[in-house]
Amino acid sequence: MRERFLDHLGALAVSQPAQVALSANGVTLTYAELPGEIARRCQQLAAMGGRRVALMLDNGLDWALWDLALMQSEAVNVPLPMFFSPAQLAHVVAQAGIDTLIGPAAVAEGLGFTASDDPLLWQREVAAPPRLPAGTHKITFTSGTSGTPKGVCLDSDTQLTVADSLAEVARGVGVRRHLAMLPLATLLENIGGLYAPLWLGGSVTLPGLGELGWRGASGFDSTQAWRVIRTEAPDSLILVPQLLSALLMQQGEAPLGFGRFFAVGGATVSPALLARAAEAGWPVFEGYGLSECASVVTLNRPGEVRSGSVGRPLPHARITLAEDGEVMVEGSLMLGYLGDDAPRPTRWPTGDLGAWEGEALVLKGRRRQVFITAYGRNVDPAWVEAELTAEPAIAQAWVSGEAQPSNRALLVPRGEWVNDQQLEEAVARANQRLPDYARVACWQRGAPFTPDNGLATANGRLRREALAERYRRWLDTPVSA
Repeated sequence: MRERFLDHLGALAVSQPAQVALSANGVTLTYAELPGEIARRCQQLAAMGGRRVALMLDNGLDWALWDLALMQSEAVNVPLPMFFSPAQLAHVVAQAGIDTLIGPAAVAEGLGFTASDDPLLWQREVAAPPRLPAGTHKITFTSGTSGTPKGVCLDSDTQLTVADSLAEVARGVGVRRHLAMLPLATLLENIGGLYAPLWLGGSVTLPGLGELGWRGASGFDSTQAWRVIRTEAPDSLILVPQLLSALLMQQGEAPLGFGRFFAVGGATVSPALLARAAEAGWPVFEGYGLSECASVVTLNRPGEVRSGSVGRPLPHARITLAEDGEVMVEGSLMLGYLGDDAPRPTRWPTGDLGAWEGEALVLKGRRRQVFITAYGRNVDPAWVEAELTAEPAIAQAWVSGEAQPSNRALLVPRGEWVNDQQLEEAVARANQRLPDYARVACWQRGAPFTPDNGLATANGRLRREALAERYRRWLDTPVSA
């Protein structure tokens, strides 16, 4: 698949040489120019002898070109989010045995790298690099529910197989122009927002994260993001639920006027949020995936959307349900975890519970995150949190109710303009959509959950154990107090 993809890029350089492949900050790169730019970076890597390379750049042409060069040279590519903490970066560099860093001087020097002739390239001696699963070409680090990043090892063929499946879906609705909204270090955007559009021979626009309104890991200026989206008028976007909710507030009464396929995933999506998007004319389609499965596994498609489902499996994926309902995935799986000598999995237990509605998969929560109330009712907190964050006033929510007579929620308001009365009304509306045992009886305001404060992962998933520890005193205080 890797050779086929690279040959395909070469063929596009001949068949549509003037077509823009990549653009960022007013600079464009055509398909005719793309192979030469990739080859030049491959030569730099070869001259330096870089074999395990950390890629830590802002979204832009350089990120995309280095990523493609690392694929072509078969070096190990370790994309690093710009907002990883110094401790997380040091952990990744040591655990992966990184010998080369493509990134800013301040980070490189702090990690013990030395400069080269290129101001972006840094190196260090690695006497005995840790062993990797055979064929590893990318290590994507996912923080999971703890603060220590965990490396998922992937080969290029697996990633490109998933990208090919996504391209097949996008081709059917005429997608030609993609705007990258998430960090390219996020596997979902890397595969779905870079490789898939290139399979299509389309164009990818890569604004810097600051230009898109990202403020480190803890903030997002939806007004600025909306300006970029309106200017670019893309055919496709990849969004997480929080971004979708924030951007819907910016649209106003004007019709959207563009867009063919906007994918949303990465966390539980409230049906109420999807309904808001549909009413506003957004072509939003929910999907589901995991890093261990090279990102996307299922996806709703135009003309076959099943409300409340994450769609049917993509062509490369095979899904079965275990006796207890756990979702099991086969096809295009990871090689293994970094530092784990277990053989390559052939069937992956996701930890998610599911059911079939026709050919579509409906998620029923996590096996291990469900809490049991004092009345013996099982509640998936992500379900309740999705209903809360579907309200425009609430940006983030964490719900807890283990062994308690009533559930409580920690709420992060959308902005300083949101007062307590607005939050109370938002909770009341969400509660109306929930059965009595899942409703929130007590809530309080909280600061944003971010990787910086250890309360969320890089892709926005809540670190539930860390939240429970941080707010232990509040959890132990009776609701009546």
